[in-house]
Amino acid sequence: MSDRSSKPLIPLAVTDHRRDILGLTYVYPVVSRRAGGVSVGVNLNPNNACNWRCIYCQVPNLIRGNAPELDLVQLEGELAGMLDEIVNGDFMQRNVPEEARRLNDIALSGNGEPTSSKQFAAVIELIGRQLAAYELMGKIKLVLITNGSQLYKPAVQEAVARMQAMNGEVWFKFDRAPVDGMSEVNQIALTPTQIKRHLLAATERCETWIQTCMFAIDGQAPSESEQQAWLDLLAEAMEEGAKPAGVLLYGLARASTQPEAPRLSALPAAWMQAFAGRIEQLGLRVKLSV
Repeated sequence: MSDRSSKPLIPLAVTDHRRDILGLTYVYPVVSRRAGGVSVGVNLNPNNACNWRCIYCQVPNLIRGNAPELDLVQLEGELAGMLDEIVNGDFMQRNVPEEARRLNDIALSGNGEPTSSKQFAAVIELIGRQLAAYELMGKIKLVLITNGSQLYKPAVQEAVARMQAMNGEVWFKFDRAPVDGMSEVNQIALTPTQIKRHLLAATERCETWIQTCMFAIDGQAPSESEQQAWLDLLAEAMEEGAKPAGVLLYGLARASTQPEAPRLSALPAAWMQAFAGRIEQLGLRVKLSV
């Protein structure tokens, strides 16, 4: 095992989710406000490519595209090293605020849509090996943070189903109901039917939470019609068989690096709490992070 005593401190905070904080290609630790502890991130998009372009995204130099070819040997080595530092070393004591010194999950997130990788299923398998190797299987979560756009693909569906046996959880992005087939927030063409179909595919295979980011644009909160359209579409999805575990409702925590950044601002806590109450009326749990 390496000598950890001479390693520099890497203070982690909820406002800093840099993917290169350790100088690794694929693996990075963060303190997650939604997870309530340390999350070990796995970045399958080190090329900063995503098939969406959310206007609140903090990824710099974001481009349209899919995940590149991954070096799976390197990825697994980086993950093993990070877990060793956390499980057997003093990483938590040296780098994490005392109140957050809990390993919560391994999260497939990063700088783009993870399920756009053709090696997504292989990554799920290698994570499973490392969870077993460090006796973490069933003790921490395996979280997939996804826009859900690839869930029509059988290979992605099979990999998500595999996650269920690994204490898996899907965080399914649903920020706004599309208007005329377009989403201003996510900058993609999307239909309500697609959203409902993808959400159903996720909830049928693994525990799934809706993740929703609400914020003001040009000082204006989402209108009543926008709020109701969001609620109606989620209600329709549930009527058609989707069974989300709940909603992760959150506001802006880190600055966007997109051109729209100057137009975006956080909403008051009272607004967020009121919207959370409307979601709860659908019979869903809400975890609110303002």
